Amino acid sequence: MEKILDFPLLILVISFVGLWFSAFAGALFREKFGPLTADERSDFGVVQGAALTLLGLLIGFTFSMAISRYEQRKNYEEAEANAIGTEYVRAGLMPAADAVEVRGLLKKYLDQRVLFYTTRDWRNLEQIGRTTAQLQNELWSEIQARAVAQPTSVASLTAAGMNDVLNSEGYTQAAWWNRIPFEAWVLLAVIAIGCNLLIGYGAHRNSFLFIILPIAVSLSFFLIADIDSPRGGIIRVRPQNLIRLSQSLTGQ
Repeated sequence: MEKILDFPLLILVISFVGLWFSAFAGALFREKFGPLTADERSDFGVVQGAALTLLGLLIGFTFSMAISRYEQRKNYEEAEANAIGTEYVRAGLMPAADAVEVRGLLKKYLDQRVLFYTTRDWRNLEQIGRTTAQLQNELWSEIQARAVAQPTSVASLTAAGMNDVLNSEGYTQAAWWNRIPFEAWVLLAVIAIGCNLLIGYGAHRNSFLFIILPIAVSLSFFLIADIDSPRGGIIRVRPQNLIRLSQSLTGQ
């Protein structure tokens, strides 16, 4: 069920249909139980306004959560590029043969990291994950062998740099897994449905509110889902720092 959050356009369609139907159901309830009296309408307006205010606040908080997670993914992409670039430079301190081997592996690793950000195919993503893990093992084996054979300050420096490279990938993956909780989406949906029921019950039969509120809320849900989806949305983190690093290393 949570996989639906990776398809913002589907969220848009489902939410609009569901919210419009909720408003229409509210109108049917009004016809069944009778219209509001003048005294009841005053109290109804207070309840309706409070519910709509609560919905607006929750949408705002959820949007803020999505933005903060998007910014976190961007920051870790930049940190990952800096870690790889720094270790590539530090590898030059190693003996020539070892430096060539480590730098070659770093270039391959960098290509896999770019693919991680740009691919949308889940099957390719699994292969990228396996290749990345294999390259990480090879990179650490190269650095570890040199550090054990010659435990010098240079070896410690290159080992620390490789540790940053490996850690940065883990931080990036954690940031991509850090999504808005599914329970928060359920709460938003329940309150939105309730608000549209109130709109349908209190509005006139041909009121444009039947369309306006479902459109506004469903578009808000679409935007939040799009920003919060690292791979399925239109708004995604472009690995510009990793791409620029790859181009500079290819030029060398």
